[in-house]
Amino acid sequence: MANERRYYADSYTTHFDAHVIETTHYNGLPAVVLDQTYFYPTSGGQPHDTGVLNDTPVSEVAVREDDGAVVHMLEGELAVERVTGQINWARRLDHMQHHTGQHILSQAFIQVARAHTIGFHMSPDSITIDLDQANLEAGVVDAAEDLANRVVNENRPVRAWFPTPEELATLQLRKVPDVDGTLRVVDIGGFDTNACGGTHVAHTGEIGIIKVLRVERRGEALRVEFRCGTRALQDYRTKNNLLQQLSAELTTSYHDIPTSLNRLRDENKSLNRELRVLRKAMLEHEVQAMWKAADHSGASALVAQVFDGRDAGEVRGLVQQLIEHPSTVVICAIAGEKAHLITARSDDLPYDMVVALKRGLAVWGIERGGGRPSFAQGGGTPASLDDAQKAIEAAIAAIRSTES
Repeated sequence: MANERRYYADSYTTHFDAHVIETTHYNGLPAVVLDQTYFYPTSGGQPHDTGVLNDTPVSEVAVREDDGAVVHMLEGELAVERVTGQINWARRLDHMQHHTGQHILSQAFIQVARAHTIGFHMSPDSITIDLDQANLEAGVVDAAEDLANRVVNENRPVRAWFPTPEELATLQLRKVPDVDGTLRVVDIGGFDTNACGGTHVAHTGEIGIIKVLRVERRGEALRVEFRCGTRALQDYRTKNNLLQQLSAELTTSYHDIPTSLNRLRDENKSLNRELRVLRKAMLEHEVQAMWKAADHSGASALVAQVFDGRDAGEVRGLVQQLIEHPSTVVICAIAGEKAHLITARSDDLPYDMVVALKRGLAVWGIERGGGRPSFAQGGGTPASLDDAQKAIEAAIAAIRSTES
């Protein structure tokens, strides 16, 4: 069955005619096999092309394992004998730039650091290679990037072909794949020669630029993320706009942004220290006011207070300071979407505050909560200020019942 892969010889044709030689379904989608195609199927780390056959969008392209046919998966049925294909050129060019750029960058890392590529990934969000070394100095990465871009600027010719066995034996491939059948080889102006079935530019100048964005250790490998061509321009534009915004906000040049950020960081640390001191003093003053307002008529002091939407951690801090006073019982409730009840006592009193907590929470119709006899808390349900006050009263009643 004829199923010619025209993209092997020509990566630039994006409009072509073909005959449908099979109509089928593949991966749950309507699909066709053509007598010839320029659509690249997902393989070798490179994603598939997209486009249309007649007016029907091509959503995915794959190589069928059992017979090697290129299958075009569609967004709708296509019951015709002849089609006109149109490939999404922006996506194709992006893949050509990055796949050729990957060959160059991989060879550059070999020459600069003897670091070999052991993995390649291309997606709409990320382009990466994995190197067989866990660490590289920043200067080494820059040197590899410089070398790669020199090759781009030299506009070297890129040749892709199927050499004869005799010719293949004379070629020094960067990596010999363990595959059966004829190898397709891509030579980048004598700089890099490697077996590859992907789409590539005709001259390295079409890549535009190769920019390493970051390196990250992955076990015993190093992942290098990079951008080429249009994606590199978009990345630069985004980051430049961000720098311009930061420069305007900080009223400084982008060169001085790190200095401005360090100054702001130091100022923030100083302000936070001052805030902690002031907050501590404020809470101590509040504790004194709560203790003064407590009911001191009985054998033990009783502090009971409702808070509206206050931070539970802050209220816990108030309660813990209050029960440092001897013979003191504290019952506090926080009203809001996630109401909270705290029951606590000083260590010299015998009351079981878990029992008091349970009685208070029962007013809210919940059982979530617990703790130790001297300090218990729970909640999590919505409760109004009135509901919070009723929970406090129920908890107080539980304590009073043990005194009689």
